[in-house]
Amino acid sequence: MNTFLVIINILIFLAIIVGLYMMQKKHVTFSKRVFAGLGLGILFGFMMNLFYGMSSDITKTTIEWFNIVGSGYVKFLQMVVMPLVFISIVGAFTKVKLSKNLGKISSYGIGILLITTAIAAAIGIGSALGFGLEGIQLQNGEAEQARNEALSEKVVSVEDLTIPQQILSFIPSNPFSDLTGSRPTSTIAVVIFASFIGMAYLGVRRKQEEQAELFAKIVDALYAIIMRVVTLILRLTPYGVLALMTKVAATSDYQSIINLGKFVVASYVALFVMFLIHLLLISFAKLSPVTYVKKGLPALTFAFTSRSSAGTLPLNIKTQTDGFGVSEGVANFVGPFSLTIGQNGCAGIYPAMLAIMVAPTVGINPLDPGFILTLIVVVMISSFGVAGVGGGATFASLIVLSVMNLPIAIVGLLISVEPLIDMGRTALNVSGSMTSGILTSKITGDLNEEVYHNKEGLDGVVEV
Repeated sequence: MNTFLVIINILIFLAIIVGLYMMQKKHVTFSKRVFAGLGLGILFGFMMNLFYGMSSDITKTTIEWFNIVGSGYVKFLQMVVMPLVFISIVGAFTKVKLSKNLGKISSYGIGILLITTAIAAAIGIGSALGFGLEGIQLQNGEAEQARNEALSEKVVSVEDLTIPQQILSFIPSNPFSDLTGSRPTSTIAVVIFASFIGMAYLGVRRKQEEQAELFAKIVDALYAIIMRVVTLILRLTPYGVLALMTKVAATSDYQSIINLGKFVVASYVALFVMFLIHLLLISFAKLSPVTYVKKGLPALTFAFTSRSSAGTLPLNIKTQTDGFGVSEGVANFVGPFSLTIGQNGCAGIYPAMLAIMVAPTVGINPLDPGFILTLIVVVMISSFGVAGVGGGATFASLIVLSVMNLPIAIVGLLISVEPLIDMGRTALNVSGSMTSGILTSKITGDLNEEVYHNKEGLDGVVEV
């Protein structure tokens, strides 16, 4: 009987995929198909959760089959991330205009990421205080206790990792190993290695122009091929979003979400307010925030469903360049750096909220201006160190709580709602990356506003 029901679920899933494919044949826009996959995934997953339960054998087996599409799509994107990061950075140096603006691009790009992270931390603090969140109210069940035991082992490595050690972890000792993603800091290491290759190219161009020209042509050709691979993969986005969202909706513990509803609501209020800040910054740059939302929707939707900023990088860069008119040089610098520095959601809002929640448990007044200011500074600086200890909101929180001498147990107590909140955090991370790219390109005069205001945007590019 279980096998029969699993087959029925798979057939329904395939029918939805066929429906999305027919939408493509009828030339329904890419954004609308992605949004359709999101909505249908939520509905289908919720129905599975309702009829079978989140932990039933039927649900587990069905999701394993759905993972071929969902996890398979994420793996395809991850497959192209490192080649894309490497060739994007090197390709950026082969463009004459970028070499002149390199200092501005790096300083503005990273600076905007850090400033928005500090703002995000302040918003997270305000949300936690406004909703009156307290860590002492959280319940410690078996799952939470097991998570805390695991975190207790990992926090030792976090506490022992000094800032100089974090900086050293960025430097590639074996770039070929880092190209495989073997370390938590592999992405930033590949960026550094590619930057050295780029600087070497600039040196060769001054003395051996013929060899430099040949190298530039090879890099441009490789970049064109990689971006074509990205385009082919992005065509699968509606199906990947459908599978990923179905999994989330089918396996979520709705009772725990209800129990921790106050924290979930406070988190999403903070995330939404920070997203409005992004739109406000876009408006200050005299660009349409509505256009930003419309063209950024596919990337934000995939980030939301996949919970992977790295997996979203190809779509992130493609959206910046072909959707928003950001120069390739800026997008190729800001995109990779945003994976490890200045993540507004994971390294900004979340750690700040947890610190405010646990402060009263150790006799600290969370309203103390000195404590709040210190927390914001620590959150901003710690966003550099996230990659050094494995990345993600969990480790960002461990770093901040450890530096502030606050208890880490609260991180494990939120395990049941972690996936739900992580979806919003990841989407905000990607939004922060795209916002930084747009603003940096605008400041340096590299933004093609004609492309930004073009209504076709990413839809036409993906279908080519």
